[in-house]
Amino acid sequence: MSHLIVHGGRPLRGTVAPSANKNAVLPVLCASLLTDEPVVLHRVPDITDVRKLLGFFRELGSSVEMDFASGTLKLQHASERDTCAPGLPAGMRSSIMLVPALLHRFGRVRLEDDVTGCTLGVREIDPHIEAFRAFGAEVLIEPGAVTISAPRRFAASDHWLDYASVTTTENFVLCAALARGRSRLVNAACEPHVQEFCTFLGLMGTRIKGNGSSQLQVDGVDALGGAEYSFDDDFHEVATFLALSAITGGDVVVQNGASAQFPLLDRSFAKFGVTLEHRGGFSCAHVSGPLKMRPTFTPNILQKIEAAPWPYVPADLLPIFVALGVRAEGSVMYWNKVYEGALGWSSELGKFGAHAVLCDPHRLIVYGGKPLMPATVESPYIIRVAIALFMLAASIDGRSTILNALPIRRAHPRFVDNLNALGAAVEWAADE
Repeated sequence: MSHLIVHGGRPLRGTVAPSANKNAVLPVLCASLLTDEPVVLHRVPDITDVRKLLGFFRELGSSVEMDFASGTLKLQHASERDTCAPGLPAGMRSSIMLVPALLHRFGRVRLEDDVTGCTLGVREIDPHIEAFRAFGAEVLIEPGAVTISAPRRFAASDHWLDYASVTTTENFVLCAALARGRSRLVNAACEPHVQEFCTFLGLMGTRIKGNGSSQLQVDGVDALGGAEYSFDDDFHEVATFLALSAITGGDVVVQNGASAQFPLLDRSFAKFGVTLEHRGGFSCAHVSGPLKMRPTFTPNILQKIEAAPWPYVPADLLPIFVALGVRAEGSVMYWNKVYEGALGWSSELGKFGAHAVLCDPHRLIVYGGKPLMPATVESPYIIRVAIALFMLAASIDGRSTILNALPIRRAHPRFVDNLNALGAAVEWAADE
């Protein structure tokens, strides 16, 4: 069941609660391997990547009690450290964050399978290898595999990242948590999900300073303890439901405990004629008339949405703004400063009748407000591109099909159920 059948033209209305952010949940699950003591997590979403990691933990001999109905997970990892580590779960970027804990447990890890996750252009593992080497790991590159070996307790390290990589920042902290001495990281990522990850490690006993900034200091400890933690609302999913409300001319109220993350997103939505309101732990989107690009104060330049590491607009959310731009009267440039080639899917927009021009691997111009028609389009393996294509289909009268929309299930539990509860007409369909 990998395709979405969408009967569009229906305004979405109602109230919806977002799930937790997979980009916080998955690193926290990887961090739990650093302790043998019990870990209890609340609001764990039922998504494919979580199920892959829990299956991996069971292979390790861990005790895993997962109640997806309540979202509560109880973990206790086996203390045995003398067996060989199993192969890492394939097809998910977070697998790379299992490496520090597995080195701590087994002293050796072999990377053989795909750990790239979504097809967001070039996603190198070089920054991770550099971080592991900074802590004293030895790396052997072989045809089709990389073997990493290290003492089970690292020496502390000072490291400066080439760019503010989220997963490399998290891997550095995982290595530093049990290292001997004080480690420092410059040019650290500071996204909300990185902050959640550091907060959880602090509950386990990790001594971290600078959480939320571009410089982190971690004083290694001898051992980490258990912890209990409840995940925050996913600001990505909140923004997605608000965009769906705006593009369908609906009235959706979204539970939002993450409104502190929204000032720049508020201003970005406003460029399309959408006003976001946050009150009492909920958010909604107001649109007066058709979507319309707000003109710039500087004459003869295009309105822009620039995506880059936090606190810029997150690259993960750029596709939903592309969908809004297709619908909005006027022109807008999108600039993905994180991933090269991640806008190549824009050719699918033309099947709806949209006018979009890919300038280079990082920039896209959309000339919005054109007449649109239902279409069959194909999503790449990128979560929010599948959602952006769905957004457009939902805004157009008639039947559209989003082929290969399965990546949505990697981040959003009950996505179709939630949409239908809001008045959409959408269903999963099997491959033909």
